[in-house]
Amino acid sequence: MNAQPSPWRKLAPGQVCRLRVHDIASGANHTVLETDRQLIEAPNWTLDGRWLIVNADGELFRVAADGGPLEHIELSGSHDANNDHVLDPDGEHIFISDNRTGHILRAPLRGGQADRVTDEADGLSARYLHGVSPDGRTLAHIGGIVRADGAVYNVYTYDWTNGVTTQVTDSDKPHDGSEYSPDGQWLYFNSERASTVPGHSQIFRMRLDGEGVEQLVHSDRVDWFPHLAPDGAAMVYLSYGAGVRGHPADEAVELVVCGPDGAGERARIGLFGGQGTINVNSWAPDSARFAYVEYPIG
Repeated sequence: MNAQPSPWRKLAPGQVCRLRVHDIASGANHTVLETDRQLIEAPNWTLDGRWLIVNADGELFRVAADGGPLEHIELSGSHDANNDHVLDPDGEHIFISDNRTGHILRAPLRGGQADRVTDEADGLSARYLHGVSPDGRTLAHIGGIVRADGAVYNVYTYDWTNGVTTQVTDSDKPHDGSEYSPDGQWLYFNSERASTVPGHSQIFRMRLDGEGVEQLVHSDRVDWFPHLAPDGAAMVYLSYGAGVRGHPADEAVELVVCGPDGAGERARIGLFGGQGTINVNSWAPDSARFAYVEYPIG
């Protein structure tokens, strides 16, 4: 999620954005785009394998997966896209979390009208999208409710075809990053639900009705945003050092590649990043690669 209001954060003096791709088989990382002019975040890989979709300054852009310039996706209608955007399984649309209104929009990937799909009836103050069901009907998002003792963030699902919202978790501990497994049987997420230390987020999964919760990662590090490969055989997540709270920008972090149950670590990629690095699923459709953003300074 990104609770940061517009105007969007900018690159610091001497800082650059590098949009990179990690190859699972070789372990190699290569740069698709480097810029010191615009802070880009959260790549999605299109289903045809040709493009990476990123956000910057409230807008969406695309970059050729084999390298090239940023190309603006022209959207009409009110929108202020944050870094929680997820592709529609139809391959032609994208769902966008709107930073200005807290609602979720749906827009054509080629550009066009961005239409709101959520409404006020759910009683939520904010909705941060992270997952779409394999059939494209249901959105898994983090819903915010403001209480006298602070904001509470739980996992919700929303069937945008019939307007039905379902609250999946009910906890005063923060939840985030709710995403469907490729077979549609699990919701993966990160949460502080098992910790007595504020900010100590770990990786979990549960059934779609909220039952069968399993903690997949046990460590003293702070872990966020689990993303499964399309073939379901691997997971990557963002790992901060012990004691970090939330998912801040400009931190020394690691991307951890492992099995879908959190076991069998296969790679650990160190970089300078955090917020914006891998907020949403960025696996290639062939499950052989994933994209991420790093933000080195100096």
